Amino acid sequence: MTPAARRSGAMLAALLLLGAAGAAAAGPVRFVQDRFVVGLWVPPATQENLDARYREIAEANFTLVVGQSGTNTAAHLKRCKRFGLKTLIPAHGPAEKLPDGPACWGYLLRDEPGAGAFAELARRAEEIRARRPGRFGYVNLFPNYAPPGALGTPTYEEHVARFVREVKPEVLSMDHYPLMRPEGDTRDQYCANLECFRRHSLAAGIPFWNYFYSMPFNDRLDPTEAQIRWQIFTAAAYGARGVLYFCYWTPGLGAAGAGEFPKGGALLTAEGRKTRHYEEARRINAELKNLGPTLMQLTSTGVYRVTTETNAPALAGSPLRQLARVGGDPAGHFIVGAFAHADGRRAVLIVNHDYRYTAWPTVRFDAAAEDVWEVSKTTGRAAPVEDDSPELKGLQLSFGAGDARLFLLPPAERTPLRLPRGRE
Repeated sequence: MTPAARRSGAMLAALLLLGAAGAAAAGPVRFVQDRFVVGLWVPPATQENLDARYREIAEANFTLVVGQSGTNTAAHLKRCKRFGLKTLIPAHGPAEKLPDGPACWGYLLRDEPGAGAFAELARRAEEIRARRPGRFGYVNLFPNYAPPGALGTPTYEEHVARFVREVKPEVLSMDHYPLMRPEGDTRDQYCANLECFRRHSLAAGIPFWNYFYSMPFNDRLDPTEAQIRWQIFTAAAYGARGVLYFCYWTPGLGAAGAGEFPKGGALLTAEGRKTRHYEEARRINAELKNLGPTLMQLTSTGVYRVTTETNAPALAGSPLRQLARVGGDPAGHFIVGAFAHADGRRAVLIVNHDYRYTAWPTVRFDAAAEDVWEVSKTTGRAAPVEDDSPELKGLQLSFGAGDARLFLLPPAERTPLRLPRGRE
């Protein structure tokens, strides 16, 4: 080797060492969510016809399976890949020996831990990052109605803050099942939980997901499709990038067994029969998959609880100026999620807070109606908003019970951004 070649080789080796040192300093590659999550808890609890069962999951437009069917994890990962599903699987054993594959997003660490477990969860999560780059350790937190004794902290706010600070999660996740009964409604508490997660996820720069209920249990009644829609779209209005069904397959023994959920009633029964919730979920999830690419481009800037009677001051700072009641209609109640789009535009998701009745308000945005576009739940493409009652004065928009619609607006105080029809 000539002196020049030796010098060149030495320089190359030095550069490689510097690159390796830089990569080490940057830390392990962290998981990055690349699609809106439509997930499920309790996959098919059977060993039979699993290909057909997972085809049903894909046909219902789910994107994420939490847990696995059967005991063969390698077969589960291949099955998920075959049907275009991602999955979170049990984290049994050392991180370097955990199963992996293209369908694997991460590993289940703990459901509803107290604060005393955070240190060990942080150690385990870091081990997974180091040994399985791009994967993450998944932890699901308590809802805000859990008692301090379970949380291990005096307040729920402190519980979430400590978890984010100590565990440094890639995703924030919780379950909250609001009471929706004639004699009791705890949806305000659900919204407070979402607001807590909204703030902490924005501060940490990570997405948040939440579980909602799709079956009866304890004092929770069997939800209607409108109540399921309300739970999902309210979460989206607060900026959630994932919603997960509790449950897909009914937990329990089935066949008149003494299971934990004797009523049954998830998307599939404990015996594997589809309930009405399966088709409801298939419809709703198809809409979420179409809205998902746009939702993933949005960053929450605020959430507004308003009515058609007293909402003008409450909407200050949002892209809306007014939601007015059409004569003869009852007062309308809405949850309005405001967002910044990655391309500079603004977005607003309007949710009908009433899961019993439709709403048909006159809506005034802070931009001209011709500059407002709606993202289609059918195609996922944006097109100029259409007036649902063109014979009435102003812009009327109809909302199904518990349902929502997503709109795009030009950047604030700038020249309107006019896009070709069909572009988001």
